[in-house]
Amino acid sequence: MTPARTDLKTATSITRRDFMVGTGCAIACASLGPLLSGCGGGSSGNGSSVLVFSDVHFNPFYDPSLFPALLAADTSQWAAIFASSAITAPSTWGADTNYPLLALSLANIKRNLGASRFVIYTGDILGHYFPQIFYPLYYASQGVSPAPATPGAADIAAMIDFTDRTVAFFMDQVRAALGDIPVLFAIGNGDSYTGYGPDATFLANTAALFYGKFLNNITDRQGFMSTFTGGGYYAVEPAGTNLMVIALNTIIFSPLVPGNNDNAVSMQLDWLDSRLASAEVRGKKVWLLMHAPPGADMATTAKPANVGGTGQIATATMMWKAAYQTRFLQIVANYPGVVSMTLAGHTHMDEYRALPSSDIVGITPGISPFFGNNPGFKVFTYSRDSYQPGDYSSLNYDLATVPARFSAYYTFSSAYATHGTLGASLAKLTPLLVTDTAKQALYRGYYFSGHNSPASAADTFANTITNLNWPIFWSGIGTLDQAAFIAAVNSYPPA
Repeated sequence: MTPARTDLKTATSITRRDFMVGTGCAIACASLGPLLSGCGGGSSGNGSSVLVFSDVHFNPFYDPSLFPALLAADTSQWAAIFASSAITAPSTWGADTNYPLLALSLANIKRNLGASRFVIYTGDILGHYFPQIFYPLYYASQGVSPAPATPGAADIAAMIDFTDRTVAFFMDQVRAALGDIPVLFAIGNGDSYTGYGPDATFLANTAALFYGKFLNNITDRQGFMSTFTGGGYYAVEPAGTNLMVIALNTIIFSPLVPGNNDNAVSMQLDWLDSRLASAEVRGKKVWLLMHAPPGADMATTAKPANVGGTGQIATATMMWKAAYQTRFLQIVANYPGVVSMTLAGHTHMDEYRALPSSDIVGITPGISPFFGNNPGFKVFTYSRDSYQPGDYSSLNYDLATVPARFSAYYTFSSAYATHGTLGASLAKLTPLLVTDTAKQALYRGYYFSGHNSPASAADTFANTITNLNWPIFWSGIGTLDQAAFIAAVNSYPPA
């Protein structure tokens, strides 16, 4: 998201929802009712809406008794197998998404599509520790005891096959909910055969699934296959629009990915540079999709063991390697006004990052409540003239609610009393989160989609936001460099 500019080079560019040919904000608002009460958000009346969800982390192992049947069955039978489980309640805090939560989420996503002609998914189809959970269940189903310390070639092949079938099942469930609507996506770190990827074999094996079942064949197959199988990234220009959607693989930017990835990252960033240059020359607007955002990993940095008694920190965990982040930020800054919206996931939280170029990275909460968050997703409104977002509405499922349901949670413009484009409003909000205690309280509450109290397994990774660690969460919004971030935290509040 980019704050409104007066020096845009292309005054005729379209907005994100030109995909929704002939549909206006009035139609979207009529379909979504009160959720889009902020429709337009200060943009021109020529608007549309787009639904964004992220981080489902589907766990097909949630009922271990079903595993032998799943292993033997075609994925067309999996829904019936899951429906036979005695576990009928959706996942709770600290767990990944089981089938009841997946079905509930997709039903509510379908209900809130409005007139949308596409949906955005910012990554992580598979549950955490997928291969590590698979192997013990697989050995037990095969009567192998004791389990081998290292899986053999046949075991690895079985894990890969089950992983591929899980991805296909997930996509079939999404497709059943959305009909023919394309899903524009970014690849996540959980989308892997190793537990933290994506690895090259996963990309090669699942490329046809992503192209056919998610993108619904809307772009050149050869072009998609070339970059996706080579590095997990791609670009698509939907017919009848003035929009280019660029999906990056930012997982490879992470310091957690082993090996020297300099050449692969350099190739991807060169490609990004060329795509943005092409968009600028041709007067197109760009939506930039990614899974892991730049900047600090605030939840890990804010672990109690890392925070001193006065809130001071000595180090910070970063999402990307510094050199990769620096080059990315330089590239984006070279094309002011071209990127209209940037979306990410990965943290599972409702947050945003402000880039030095004034672009805003909007982060959508996860469906998986693994990190103590309530499941949530967002519906953005945007201008068809600029592709800039004007507003968004958040829906969440309070896991304490019986019966289980997603409900309208908040609309940004109403909650924060803002006017203008969403990018400009978020830029204005950032300093107010220091001085305006009411707005800060809202942000802290919304961060976990209404559950600011992580539980069970999530405690290993996530933290409640307290007065002591709040400087970490605020500083991470706009200070992306590691040293500057640490300094900002330790000198909070800013002068």
